[in-house]
Amino acid sequence: MKIWIDLDNTPHVPFFKPIIRELEKKGYTVVITARDAFQVCELATLYGLTYEKVGRHYGKNPFFKVLGLCWRSLQLLSFLIREKPALGLSHGSRSQILLCNLLRIPTVMIMDYEHAQTPLLLQPRWEIIPEALADESLQCKTKERVLIYKGIKEDVYAPEFQPDPSIMAQLKINSESIFVTVRPPANEAHYHNTESDGLFTAFMERVCAMQGVTVILLPRNKSQELQIRKDWPQWFEDAKVIIPKQAVNGLNLLWHSDLVVSGGGTMNREAAALDVPVYSIFRGKSGAVDRQLQKEGRLVLIYNVDEVNNNILLQHRNKGAIPAGIKIGKTLEIIIEHIELIISKEQLINI
Repeated sequence: MKIWIDLDNTPHVPFFKPIIRELEKKGYTVVITARDAFQVCELATLYGLTYEKVGRHYGKNPFFKVLGLCWRSLQLLSFLIREKPALGLSHGSRSQILLCNLLRIPTVMIMDYEHAQTPLLLQPRWEIIPEALADESLQCKTKERVLIYKGIKEDVYAPEFQPDPSIMAQLKINSESIFVTVRPPANEAHYHNTESDGLFTAFMERVCAMQGVTVILLPRNKSQELQIRKDWPQWFEDAKVIIPKQAVNGLNLLWHSDLVVSGGGTMNREAAALDVPVYSIFRGKSGAVDRQLQKEGRLVLIYNVDEVNNNILLQHRNKGAIPAGIKIGKTLEIIIEHIELIISKEQLINI
């Protein structure tokens, strides 16, 4: 059985690495494609994955997004013909799902955000979702093809995390500084809300006016980095704000941070999985997973500039041993069981 995994976005790399390992242990052949967008390929190389680079990102214009989706699906066709996978697996790769649907190859989409726009041809055959989404309206209309796991997707790889303190020297972070990791809003995503931009700017202005605070800023792509540098050059004076020159291990960066402020879902949830204080400035439609994390006190949702200035606590945190609870998790095991169950059912259908 050959399984095709398409890495479409940066968070997919750490998420799928342990899944790939466990599938290969069970005798499956896994083939991988990666989209040349954000830092997907750079991170896949850092994680030691063997992949074929196919396609790129086409910006925020809706017309070019659709055109890019179709073009990348066409680019993936030669890979699919050559490898002949029996199953397509992704965390929301529209190009993979479109191509597999057209060629009647079963697809499994693992997903954790219920507000993504998914037309009929982009709907997967199977879905694997966190328990928080169980009562939401999902892409797969057949309930029997929706499988559920406990926890959040970041619980798949957080239990394997081992801190590496060398990152502090690598990024030239003074240990006496309050160390904040910041992720700007995804301003090219279809779900982007401009309110997030205002919250991001307000927070950056606040920390840049303070002494003893260092920010590691993680733009989503080179275009966003250049725009930020152009609009706010003062942020980068005296190394107050640092943008890493190369991809870094995200969990390690978050663990060594005193707090995290992010306009995107995965980094917020990674911080929550590691029990690091995290504040979300995402102002699109709030996802069920984030609402659950807020209810549990593991994530703070920021709604306005007053909350940026008053609710985000800038203070050192204890970075001792990783809490024991993080190391106890069966999310990976459950997802692998679900994938094998899907494979068995698809084989029965094909007989």
